[in-house]
Amino acid sequence: MAIATDAMHELHGETMGTTWSARIVAPAGVSVRDWQDGVQRCLDEVDAQMSTYQPDSALSRYNAAPAGTWQAMPDECFAVIAHALRLARDTGGAYDPTVGPLVNLWGFGPEERPEHQPSDEALLAARASVGWWKPQLNEAARQIFQPGGVYIDLSSIAKGHGVDRVGAWLDDAGASAWLVEVGGEMKAHGTKPDGSPWRVGIERPDGSGAYDHVLALSGRAIATSGNYRRHYTQDGAVRSHHIDPRTGYPVAHAVASVSILAARAIDADPLGTAMTLLGPDEGLAFAHARDLAVLFVLHSERGWQTRMSPAFEAALRA
Repeated sequence: MAIATDAMHELHGETMGTTWSARIVAPAGVSVRDWQDGVQRCLDEVDAQMSTYQPDSALSRYNAAPAGTWQAMPDECFAVIAHALRLARDTGGAYDPTVGPLVNLWGFGPEERPEHQPSDEALLAARASVGWWKPQLNEAARQIFQPGGVYIDLSSIAKGHGVDRVGAWLDDAGASAWLVEVGGEMKAHGTKPDGSPWRVGIERPDGSGAYDHVLALSGRAIATSGNYRRHYTQDGAVRSHHIDPRTGYPVAHAVASVSILAARAIDADPLGTAMTLLGPDEGLAFAHARDLAVLFVLHSERGWQTRMSPAFEAALRA
């Protein structure tokens, strides 16, 4: 079935343990199936390189590699790991893609969820493997050093990269405009057929589906990281999926969600995690210094409290 000029079509699929969707303003002469297959192929390739759930992915092979070895990585996977490690450096280790052993220990990775809080001994052993400075990079050879026990987890950045990759593919394939979403991370290009901008709402972090802020997204990406989405209760305490690599424990402050606007989804996605771990005071200071568009939604005795950077305030007014 051919798509008419300026027609908008919605596509859907599954990837990385979640779902994806795309709204595409497409030229004539290309079938819906070709668009669907092309988007799915992009995301399958990202997952095949960066999944920790697939034992034969490039990332899983690195994580299982012997100590003291250099591991060649696909260019794409190497670039995403390098990007994540730079953010880890810039945040002083609040964000750290080597946090995988702790993520797994608390039951938010491919391993089973523990019945009780991990022991001090288990936490100490897992933390010994964590450290963003440990996997040295050889840029020229696209190799990463495995010192032994380093386990990289890209779940906080791979979806954002996937959004950017799909967007680039759609541009090359001739789409005039699009809105792409992977697991809640979004990016838009161009406008709808009627000339109006793509608009997205920021969900209230109470599971109600209500939106407190709506903004135009065309030409940029947005990512929202929320503790309300992935958590469980254990031994009478709520365990967030955001594990602080500096302490080894799930983050316990008042942040309910963080939303980030950026030019690229690969920036917005991990920054949501970084801001959640830094907390509102340190996070907003980080955002001010770098002119980042950041919105915090906090738990308070009077209900939800919002704090945002000047760049985010400007985006709401646009």
